[in-house]
Amino acid sequence: MAGVITAFTIILSIIAVGYALSRFGVIGSDSQRLVLNKTAFYAATPCLLFTSLAKSDPGTLFSPVLAAVVASSLLTGASYIIASRLFFPKDLPTTTMGAASSFYFNSVNIGLPVSIYVVGEATWVISILMLQMVFFTPFILAALNDGHGRTRGAKIVDGIRSGFLSPLVLAGIAGMVVAVAGWEIPEVVMEPMSIIGGASIPMILISFGASLTSIHILDDPADRPAVITSTVMKLVLMPVFAWLAGLALGLSSDHLYVAVILACLPTAQNVYNYAATYQKGLAVTRDTVFLTTFASLPVMAVVAGIFGS
Repeated sequence: MAGVITAFTIILSIIAVGYALSRFGVIGSDSQRLVLNKTAFYAATPCLLFTSLAKSDPGTLFSPVLAAVVASSLLTGASYIIASRLFFPKDLPTTTMGAASSFYFNSVNIGLPVSIYVVGEATWVISILMLQMVFFTPFILAALNDGHGRTRGAKIVDGIRSGFLSPLVLAGIAGMVVAVAGWEIPEVVMEPMSIIGGASIPMILISFGASLTSIHILDDPADRPAVITSTVMKLVLMPVFAWLAGLALGLSSDHLYVAVILACLPTAQNVYNYAATYQKGLAVTRDTVFLTTFASLPVMAVVAGIFGS
């Protein structure tokens, strides 16, 4: 677990930098902080996705491990939506961001170290990253694009179009095409994109840390049920669903461990970035990212102990 602890230490350190920059007035307003989110959304993260996916092994997309993870994601998201409708109904964007917070996990800055040091290889999270970006992100962004003043049908069409045409999804699809086709992108193209992509995670984490100076976690009683539900579902229900799906798919013990440990990963900062960019569902995503980032480490330790790893 040393690699996981190192990854968490790095992430929390960068969040602390953002907090300090805001506390001392270097990042003096929400508008200044959101420049980081928008730059990450429209430039840095698309570059990171393309360069990561273009070098990935497309063969891992057909692994039953990924099927177990996808099944657990869908079941967890559906469970959150049902719970929200029954106990704390919200508007569509807020409900969507709560559901995304409950299953959309961090497959880059935490997922990569976990995959390398705990699981033994990085191909799992790269493939899951592609699936998240290409299949989940368009519908999340579609729900955030509510299209005021238009009919329900037009809003749905516009939202889905906006989701699939977002720079994140286009970059993910382009990277997937390059990987499947086996094309070799010239270094003069890839290197600038790699440099820009390297700024994605720091910018998101610094913005996230800066947001913590003005708003306290679980501060709003109206948001607490959604935050607590998404946090518990992310750290408890999703790993259970991954375990059940893995058993149903007949995974080996090693592959079952991979599926469950990946399902334990905390909510992705990308979810917070979507919420911050569109200014919808911000509280539930921010608080869930914060809580799961801290709480996922002991959860993963318990899972590793159960599987004897």
